[in-house]
Amino acid sequence: QVQLVESGGGLMQAGGSLSLSCVASGLTFSTYYMGWFRQDPGKEREFVAAITPTGGTTYYVNTVKGRFTISRDNAKNTLYLQMNSLKPEDTAVYYCAATRKSFLEYVRTYQATNQYDYWGQGTQVTVSS
Repeated sequence: QVQLVESGGGLMQAGGSLSLSCVASGLTFSTYYMGWFRQDPGKEREFVAAITPTGGTTYYVNTVKGRFTISRDNAKNTLYLQMNSLKPEDTAVYYCAATRKSFLEYVRTYQATNQYDYWGQGTQVTVSS
């Protein structure tokens, strides 16, 4: 049974930092493309960042480039999202997700929620102004 468990969310003032983690089990973590998504109530879930299985390539939505860093430790089956210079508009529930496909297919689809096979339960991030 595949499980993705996020942690590290919380309440932070604007300009602060938070670090999210996602621990994976029940899958061969090092073979999966991983992503972070977020969702505000009443809005669609949106792509935040993604990383290839080896960690060699990363992708970000423009609104977080230069502020957020996605990384992974395959030995620990863990995905990370370091969030710096937080803004109130970063407030959302953050989800990690996993998928396994060819690189060529992934680079075309990594921002789409329906391309991911497994999801965590989410962790709330709230940024106050």
